[in-house]
Amino acid sequence: MTNLNRQKNSPSLPYSVWPVETLAQFEKEGADSLGITLFELMQRAGEAAFAKLRALWPSAEHWLVLCGHGNNGGDGFIIARLAQSAGLSVTVIACEGTKPLPEEAAQAREAWLAAGGIIHEPAAYWPENVELIVDALLGTGLSRSPEAPYAELIAKVNAHSAPVFAVDVPSGLVAANGTTPGEVVFAAHTLTFIALKPGLLTGKARDVVGQLHFHALSLDPFIAGQVAPYARFDATSLSGWLKPRRPTSHKGDQGKLAIVGGELGTAGAIRMTGEAALRAGAGLVRVLTHKENIAPLLTARPELMVQELSDDAIEQALDWADVIVIGPGLGQGSWGKNALRKIENAQKPMLWDADALNLLAISPDKRQNRILTPHPGEAARLLNVKTSEIESDRLHSAQQLAKRYGGVVVLKGAGTLIASAEGQLAFADVGNAGMASGGMGDVLSGIIGGLLGQKLSLYDAACAGCVAHGAAAEAVALRHGTRGMLATDLFSELYLFVNPEMLNTKE
Repeated sequence: MTNLNRQKNSPSLPYSVWPVETLAQFEKEGADSLGITLFELMQRAGEAAFAKLRALWPSAEHWLVLCGHGNNGGDGFIIARLAQSAGLSVTVIACEGTKPLPEEAAQAREAWLAAGGIIHEPAAYWPENVELIVDALLGTGLSRSPEAPYAELIAKVNAHSAPVFAVDVPSGLVAANGTTPGEVVFAAHTLTFIALKPGLLTGKARDVVGQLHFHALSLDPFIAGQVAPYARFDATSLSGWLKPRRPTSHKGDQGKLAIVGGELGTAGAIRMTGEAALRAGAGLVRVLTHKENIAPLLTARPELMVQELSDDAIEQALDWADVIVIGPGLGQGSWGKNALRKIENAQKPMLWDADALNLLAISPDKRQNRILTPHPGEAARLLNVKTSEIESDRLHSAQQLAKRYGGVVVLKGAGTLIASAEGQLAFADVGNAGMASGGMGDVLSGIIGGLLGQKLSLYDAACAGCVAHGAAAEAVALRHGTRGMLATDLFSELYLFVNPEMLNTKE
């Protein structure tokens, strides 16, 4: 669900996520709650960044600090002053602007100059012995492509061999939504302050953030008193949804799931969905599919109940099942259209995926008993826009899908989002680039469907399913890497995450 080629995020990241437009208010009200000025809060940010830099690169003696014309640059000036006071060699390059510096950033700049620091222009020559680059160019206010001289400095940063530490957010990454409209810094580490921003968790973030760290600047008590509009979930969240089973449980307690799909030639899709539902703990799984698929499915996974798809079989399944999953391998021909037409008005919890979504885009409707699991291309068809528009603001797209179609929407991709028609929104902070392979979506549908059958709500099943799916892929990657990962490889690790009580006992 998310891109990999990244280090694991810090385990101390918070589970609340806040829109960037709330941050200025947080800074002011939070500082007031502590009885400190905004400049003192900026000093705390600079001190936290300096401490993290020293911990990460204790032997680096030659630092290059790049400061922008804003509060992010103010953090950079404070970092530079602390580094110089510690006896390090520091070169500062700063960008000027047409408007005066914000008051706090101007104070930080003057403190650097008063300490004997020198400020170089953006075109200045870089020392040959730079061992570490601090990116304090552009902060959370960016909403468009960086312009000169920022774009040129960012390109030069990326061409340099020294590791890069981003202050609050890598310059060029839009903190509001995770897009990169122009040049962007590729950081090895990013330290963000006060609250997690959406753009650090979705979109292109995983390509550029590196390892993400967090520091609340002692505003934790103030933030804890606020209700966060968004949530971040990872593998540690699973125990909140998935409790150990009662010793006297039986298969009837764990949900009866009907899965519909698998047109001729797509037996693999429906088989993976069916097995994933079983692996996620579904008590009974019945697959309605093309008659040519029956023997292969029963041979591959005899625990499945498999029937030929027919009108009678659908009516029986609708009466029998607790949950219905439709779409994997369904196709968009008359076979699939007829099946969807028979099922679409069911009142039981449903999950629609793949071609069920493509057919829904042709004949839209709104239902509150349904989970939709589109990838960006399917989401674009559902909203009648280009895929690039979906990716340009994934949060807005997920919210629009939930508003238009009802129920719960899982917008798959780098930084999977789960949104409900009731206004809930969460980030599944799991997964890796190995998941960019066929069948991963079929497995996800089965996992979520299996959890729905175990009495989780639509939203909770979607969140827990996405997290278990991505966490299993992370476990596979730890053993074998990301390239060459298959969707069915997740089954060997999935048991750990649908039984989260095992996570604390596995060596």
